[in-house]
Amino acid sequence: MFETLSQRLRAAVDRLRGRGRISEADLKATLREIRVSLLEADVNLEVAKEFVQRVQEKALGRAVLESLTPAEQILAVVYEELVQMLGGEARQPVLKTEGNLWLMVGLQGSGKTTTSGKLAQFYKSKGRRPLLVAADTQRPAAREQLRILGERIGVPVLEVADGETPETTRARLQQHLTFDYRDLVIVDTAGRLQIDEALMAELARLKAVLGPSETLLVVDAMTGQEALAVARSFDERVGVSGLVLTKLDGDARGGAALSARHVTGKPIYFAGVSEKLEGLEPFYPDRLAQRILGMGDLQTLLERAKQAELEAPQKAPKDLTLEDLIVQMRQMRKMGSFGEILGMIPGLSRMLPPGFSVDEKQLRRMEAIVLSMTPEERREPRILNASRRKRIAAGSGTSVQEVNRLIKTFEETKQVLKTLAKQPRGRGLFRR
Repeated sequence: MFETLSQRLRAAVDRLRGRGRISEADLKATLREIRVSLLEADVNLEVAKEFVQRVQEKALGRAVLESLTPAEQILAVVYEELVQMLGGEARQPVLKTEGNLWLMVGLQGSGKTTTSGKLAQFYKSKGRRPLLVAADTQRPAAREQLRILGERIGVPVLEVADGETPETTRARLQQHLTFDYRDLVIVDTAGRLQIDEALMAELARLKAVLGPSETLLVVDAMTGQEALAVARSFDERVGVSGLVLTKLDGDARGGAALSARHVTGKPIYFAGVSEKLEGLEPFYPDRLAQRILGMGDLQTLLERAKQAELEAPQKAPKDLTLEDLIVQMRQMRKMGSFGEILGMIPGLSRMLPPGFSVDEKQLRRMEAIVLSMTPEERREPRILNASRRKRIAAGSGTSVQEVNRLIKTFEETKQVLKTLAKQPRGRGLFRR
């Protein structure tokens, strides 16, 4: 989502690299490029103006003009201001020992129902006992969707009936909790394609009756500036305690996501980073700022590796097989797309050429090639003669050239790993 913005911001700062001193005109020119980059990324106008003004004030205050490393100084200031624009310190919803009832609100199509399921999955993995409430009294399909999500993650779902009143819902909920104790209740409310009086009145009444401890607004990060107007309307009419941004893995310009915290004044609690039920992460302003500026995000990368239970290779490089390659690829895929993982490695994103991307389809073709081999062929690729390679290509729906390319790449990778293992710093990479 932030790829273009990242490239533009880094390019603006990189023009100052290698200069011993810069003038005030150089600084203003750089800030002008940063401002244009933010506006082109669909960042709110007032947010962009204030951001650049604060960067300028801090940069001049730190005597960047006299610095021997002006690019690094400005990059540090831009990073600090990005973190502040995104909310400063990371915030999470208040979670008490018991009596937690969260009301999920938002427009239809923003990902509200799926996010409710993701939240239940997230807190269940942390030892909580969540309950989902399908409280859309007009759309049976929405209730059915949440019921299916609940079954997938093993969380019970209390479904309301068509036209059920908030008072009835509260009574049924209290009765359910009497026989089945739950310390976190997540209520998925009705949505509309657009804001209307009926929706707001319904949500306001439901909130008044249920008395939620948190009211979370689900915002589609791909809807642009319209998302900010939606957030303001919900906060004015219903009252919002925090935001959840969805579809941060999309390809929109991302400015609304950057502006949401500043415009609404509400903290961003979570971000949806994939369509999977595990694709919900706590929102860390500093980590997102690092990724936008090409600094990587090693902390999130390590957390994903731990969650995916990623293991180091158990074999020496000379003993690695194509089977091991597929196992490692599948483990890494649990952490997200390969392109996203590369972007989290500090410094690597800045070394990659503009527009670089990993062809996920090609990686799946590689997996298909290996799966079309016999166990013996995976262990000993040297036995792959012309007829075997032709059979593998036909079985995987690829070409003989692609099979040859995979084998060559695998053998070259083994040679590189052997070289690394011989180095003093590389011996710990493999457990013999």
